Amino acid sequence: MTKAELIAGMASESGLTKTDAEKALNAFLSQVEQALKQGEKVQLVGFGSFEVKERAERIGRNPKTKEAIVIPAGRAPVFKAGTALKDAIK
Repeated sequence: MTKAELIAGMASESGLTKTDAEKALNAFLSQVEQALKQGEKVQLVGFGSFEVKERAERIGRNPKTKEAIVIPAGRAPVFKAGTALKDAIK
């Protein structure tokens, strides 16, 4: 599903125009992004949660040359599905 298809589905299900549905989706995505940047966890009960995980520095290999390289530490956004969502797709 593309973003355009998601917006169309949101518009038809909610009765909003596609423009309003796009604004709502963009606002949601913006709020999640801001919360994650601040280190907060975003929980949607029954759907899932978004959070940021810290990744430690590690040693990897260049697959072409087999040379060892250092992969720097970093932060990565993760999503964990809630029980209701897991049950809905079983």
